[in-house]
Amino acid sequence: MTPSSSTTQLCRRLLSQWRQNLNLNNLERYQLAGELKALDRQLERLMQNRFRVAVFGKVGVGKSSLLNALIGKKEFATDVAHGCTRQAQYVNWNQSINNLQAIELIDTPGIDEIAAQGRTRLASKMALQTDLILLVLDSDINYIEIEALQTFLRTGKPILIVLNRTDQWTSQQCTDLIASICNRFPSEAKGLELIAVAAAPRQAQIQSNGKVRSTISSPIIEPLRDRLVSLLSSQGQLFLALNAIRQADNFHHSLRTGRLKRSKKAAQSLIGRFATLKASGVAVNPLLMIDLAGGLAFDTALIVQLSQLYGLPMGGSSARRLLKRLSIYNAYLGGAQLGIQFVLSILRQILIISTPLTSGLSLASSAPVALAQAALAVHTTKITGKLAAKELLRGTTKRDPQPRTILRHLAASDPQIRQWLDNFPQALTKDYSELHKLLP
Repeated sequence: MTPSSSTTQLCRRLLSQWRQNLNLNNLERYQLAGELKALDRQLERLMQNRFRVAVFGKVGVGKSSLLNALIGKKEFATDVAHGCTRQAQYVNWNQSINNLQAIELIDTPGIDEIAAQGRTRLASKMALQTDLILLVLDSDINYIEIEALQTFLRTGKPILIVLNRTDQWTSQQCTDLIASICNRFPSEAKGLELIAVAAAPRQAQIQSNGKVRSTISSPIIEPLRDRLVSLLSSQGQLFLALNAIRQADNFHHSLRTGRLKRSKKAAQSLIGRFATLKASGVAVNPLLMIDLAGGLAFDTALIVQLSQLYGLPMGGSSARRLLKRLSIYNAYLGGAQLGIQFVLSILRQILIISTPLTSGLSLASSAPVALAQAALAVHTTKITGKLAAKELLRGTTKRDPQPRTILRHLAASDPQIRQWLDNFPQALTKDYSELHKLLP
């Protein structure tokens, strides 16, 4: 089952509109220049139906030989000394695949050539730029390969495990080795497919002088070639679309994170200013109803100011939804505030009225009451501001056309995308819940 052409076209159109509507200021263009460039490259490949397959593995596992066997000629350098690939190399695969205009094969440096931290960064960066990952092994999987596999799994990209050099084992040994590798997979990788090949098998030959020499024989690459052709024919466009959405989601997350970080300080200052104004009004005013009306006016003005700061216009349905949620959140808080304010206000009025009878001493007692009222006003204003900021973030998330919204829209219309998301819930890797930590 392949995704319909209408689904692919819809994905292209929605992502194109989303990209065109990105309003970035100069600071954001500078800070996100690298991510924006990578995003535009991915979107361009989606529009042109150009697919990328990247091969990863340790030094000397035969990555270059594997790609040469797939291509049918020696395009990638190989050497018995190992470690020939110092940087990523790209070659077009002349394999005809329905609906794909080009297939690019990428050879990468060995994942064990650099330190662990750098290895993780390189693997993540290269995986982000590809649509399908081949992880090549030539023996039982070790901790470096498991670490790299876990990094690839976090990207949400489709992965095939390739066991190379199977010509050096008997059939039973190969079966036992495959079982051992699968048993050592991390739990989230248990469903991955493993394909056994021999990219450059060597066969012993006795020469005329009686010496035994090994010569390279025909590669055993058909299982991998057939699987790639089948996979790309049925799901190539799907992978391209999902990877473009994932790349867009990563960029959108970075953009939102930067904006919230810059808005946090301004929001805190805004909430503090309104809390001070509200506290001052409550402290000097002795009447409860005026306190409550003034407090409501200050809170409303604060919400309007925050809405402008976070870019959610306070008009029509958005305002009604926000005020409804805030009223629910503040129900208990408001009730408690009303009760406390009522008691404090009554006490304060009694003290003021009794001033002539106490020769003015009750005025001194009313000062702590006013301060308590002011402190309560500050506290409730801060809570209201934080709740408003949280709801405004939720409102902008629902309002903005963003990659996750596009994905949900596509999943609703295409059963294959819905099934793929059910099988791979990590398809979108960014956790937006962490953005709430950036609120005031």
